[in-house]
Amino acid sequence: MSTFDEGTELEFFEEPETVESPGRQRRRMRPRAGGPRRPAPPPPGAVALARLAGFVALAIAVVVGLVFWVGSCQGKSRHDEYASYMNSVRTIAQSSASTGTAALSAATNSPKLTLAKLQSKLGQWSLLQQQDYDDALRLRPPALLQPEHQEVLATLQLRAIALTRLANILADAGSKSASQVATLLTKQAGLLGASDLIWSELFKLPVTDTLRRLGIRGVSAPASQIVANPEVISFRSFQTVYQDLHATTTGGTPTGVHGSELLGTEAVTGGQAAQLTTSSNPTTVNVAADLVFRVSFKDSGNFREVHVPVTLTVSGFGKNVQKKQFVQSILKGQTKTVTFSNLDLPTAAFAATSATVRVEIGKVPGEKNLSNNRATYPVFFSLPSGG
Repeated sequence: MSTFDEGTELEFFEEPETVESPGRQRRRMRPRAGGPRRPAPPPPGAVALARLAGFVALAIAVVVGLVFWVGSCQGKSRHDEYASYMNSVRTIAQSSASTGTAALSAATNSPKLTLAKLQSKLGQWSLLQQQDYDDALRLRPPALLQPEHQEVLATLQLRAIALTRLANILADAGSKSASQVATLLTKQAGLLGASDLIWSELFKLPVTDTLRRLGIRGVSAPASQIVANPEVISFRSFQTVYQDLHATTTGGTPTGVHGSELLGTEAVTGGQAAQLTTSSNPTTVNVAADLVFRVSFKDSGNFREVHVPVTLTVSGFGKNVQKKQFVQSILKGQTKTVTFSNLDLPTAAFAATSATVRVEIGKVPGEKNLSNNRATYPVFFSLPSGG
């Protein structure tokens, strides 16, 4: 007889209910839509290669940027170097040119000039050129402009030599004639013209070409022209100036015949001129905005005269209207015309029956005869016909 009953045996062989593991849940598959399948990720080696290419491209960009930055810095530095040098040379160029023909003309037209003073001025101008030379010697030009800078020095040296020689010629003139002295002065003054040529052709022109070739903008080579008016250093000018100055004694008293002669005066309105006369009958003068008086006179002496005053006075209506001008230089026998405009005549001038125009050529040093220097003209001021 069995110890197991049937019920127990059946329970032993029955399969237990299946229980799903609580840690693993089954993934449900959703139906795929009609879109394209997602691409598979690239292999790990391709990603590394792409990153390497990106780093290389970035490095190249950085190197190119540095090259351009360094180049721009070098370009700016070069521009500043040339600009600084040109500014320094420009100051020297202007200083040197200031002692040229413009200064000489102003000096020789001074009524107080003497031979000794002119000689002293030339010596002083030579010292100024030497100072400019010393200043230029201290400059440090860019390497490419070293040869041109030597021409700057040559220009300044030549000008200093020329001015010193001019002063020495006057000091050693002695009993030489005006023609002999003028010949010597003209020869040495030619060095001044040569210095202008050196500066222009051997400095300014090649420097301009270099700046253009290097692409340097906003920087230019300065000019320096000491002979602005060649007539001032001509034989005729030197002869006249020396003759006039030599005729003046050490004390400043001129010798020889000096003087001026008034030739005539005319009133001009609307292009029509009316010659004034000293007769008792007044000359009718049409008054308009363009009314001018023209006074003509000549140097009646044997010497050049400088700083000659010419005065015009309109009176006879309770008020004087006066104008004064100076003729800087007039040669022996030369005629000059002085024009007076903007007279601004008052209304009372039109009712005046005894208006006059008085003209006087001022006395020059050494002048003794003043009888032909002045004249008084009776006039009648009227509005022009149709005005």
